[in-house]
Amino acid sequence: MTVSILLGIAIALETGWGALALWIRAPLSSAWKLVAVLAWVMLALAAIAGLVWPRWWPGLVLHGAALAVLLVWWLRIRPSNDRPWLAEVARQTHGVVNGNTVTLHNVRNFDWRSRTDFTPRWETRRYALDTLQSVDVALSYWGRPAIAHALVSFGFGDDDHVVFSVEIRRKQGDRFSEIGGFFKQYELSVIASTEADSLRVRTNVRGEDSYLYRIHMPEGTGRELFVAYVDAANRLRTTPRFYHTLTANCTTIVFQMARRIVPGLPMDYRQLLSGYLPEYLYKLDALRGAGSAAEYRRRGRYTDRARATTDPAEFSRNIRQGVPGIAPE
Repeated sequence: MTVSILLGIAIALETGWGALALWIRAPLSSAWKLVAVLAWVMLALAAIAGLVWPRWWPGLVLHGAALAVLLVWWLRIRPSNDRPWLAEVARQTHGVVNGNTVTLHNVRNFDWRSRTDFTPRWETRRYALDTLQSVDVALSYWGRPAIAHALVSFGFGDDDHVVFSVEIRRKQGDRFSEIGGFFKQYELSVIASTEADSLRVRTNVRGEDSYLYRIHMPEGTGRELFVAYVDAANRLRTTPRFYHTLTANCTTIVFQMARRIVPGLPMDYRQLLSGYLPEYLYKLDALRGAGSAAEYRRRGRYTDRARATTDPAEFSRNIRQGVPGIAPE
């Protein structure tokens, strides 16, 4: 009896997963997707009936065969770098590390006027690792307080900042879905950009609410993190990977890189609920200059300063005004 109950639970769980996988990823029209999902659920019900009534045992066999076919189809869905991408992720950042110099290709520097009206610019830029002066984390919120997009900005002096962002590589016609992120709906992308592009577009064009945090790191780890981002971008260019809502997103990828640099970095639920990342960073003593994480969050909010800045050349300087840990100019 216990075995039957456990099998029933297992069938119910894989039925829910299979139904979502078919609905999200099956290359069918909506009508045929509905037919496929209904057929899949009916086979699952027949299998559960086979656990209760022995004469329904063929239902178990049919469901097992359908599950095998579904798994084969699922495993054959592979990530690709060759799709009709949106313009902002049409190219992939990649770089070359030559001693102290890093050359980054395809650094995005778009001039955004609206979500659909922009001037695309992809640039090649060079950075000297020994001139790296700062590492900042920007968090951008678009709705729920528990979820934010995390971007890491590296400052090389004279207001020269480059931002790395781990993002979904959306195709034309894609809409973002957390559930779709569990089912191979998007590829993963690491994009380097200017702050006047990737930070400004979120506050001034998309209407998001954004915050900046100066990160205090052990000597040399900022440079190592920068090179780790370059390595991650290079790997994705040669070996594409799917985005995953839990295991391969904007914060978990950064955490995985940081753990290689700072061994023993503790796991925490706030690495998944990225909106609460400031409290985690404050607990690690990575934020200084304010008496609490709440004060740091209040003073680090740069949304209004970003929207009031019309000159892109002043953007990086203006958004840092009053942020704890950053010396005023």
